[in-house]
Amino acid sequence: MALKTELDLAALTAVLAPFDLRPLGPRRAQALAAGTVNSNFRVETDGGVVFVRVNEDKSEADVRYEAELLWHLGVRGFPTPQPLRRGDGTPFVTHEGKPVTVFPWVADAHHVDGEDITPAHAAAVGGLLALLHKSAIDFPHKRDGIYTFAHIARRVERMRGEPRVASVLPMLDEEIDFLRGERAESLPSGTIHGDLFPDNVLWRGSTVAAALDFEQASFGRFAYDVAVAMLAWCWSGADLDDARAHAMVAAYQTVRPLEAVEREAFLVETRAAALRFAVTRLTDVHLSPHPAADHDGKDYRDYLARLERLRASLPGRARAWTASAA
Repeated sequence: MALKTELDLAALTAVLAPFDLRPLGPRRAQALAAGTVNSNFRVETDGGVVFVRVNEDKSEADVRYEAELLWHLGVRGFPTPQPLRRGDGTPFVTHEGKPVTVFPWVADAHHVDGEDITPAHAAAVGGLLALLHKSAIDFPHKRDGIYTFAHIARRVERMRGEPRVASVLPMLDEEIDFLRGERAESLPSGTIHGDLFPDNVLWRGSTVAAALDFEQASFGRFAYDVAVAMLAWCWSGADLDDARAHAMVAAYQTVRPLEAVEREAFLVETRAAALRFAVTRLTDVHLSPHPAADHDGKDYRDYLARLERLRASLPGRARAWTASAA
């Protein structure tokens, strides 16, 4: 990841001062190679370690929404770092016209990824996601997502005439037509995370320490949010790992049982999630003017492969993943 904004110790001193960290002075800062949009830093101060995020492409309203959601979740015991507040309650400062947020550092925690993910990890993530959906059920702010199905369809339209994607457009068009005809008009909805990938969960041993990165949180379908997590945590080789998938959804249902209409729609929602990430990786990574090395291996072909496999899956397989809670 190439930083868009550099912060030296003098700039960090100015950024941190309004948050009333005592004593204030940052002693050491490290730029973090995490994310594809924001500029992130680990900063050691005399008052402890903090995570500083320069929100490169977000409005102040976006940053306020995320902060208010995280404070709402924190009061309800959901494990996520709480953004620090300035004396007047504002959850950010402005640096070079960009809102900058500061979070406490989650110490002694690690990520789990790839083939190290077990059914136990998948189950923990399923329970975490259900807790999020229940904890945010009374969150008063409803924000539309930026990756709705209509938005994804418009992105595909804008790619027409681009020779680098001509070979995949027929498949994307087929999937859009399928989803327009088969996706349920409505499903149980509320505040969702929208991006609960392995890099957005921290662990201490086999226990979740924290869920991170609520920048894409929005009002959306609960089943879709579970599908996003399943594709991220339960994929192995060329297919979904059924043991992980079943463990994730079973654990989710111990906290929030899926309604019958959600179980019936789950495979279609999973296809919608796969389409989203195939398309966004095409538009934001493959067609990006920035070097591929900046995007941490986010290859659209990974999600095209997931989509192709889901298109071949039988509904009965999805029913096995989402069998009603005992």
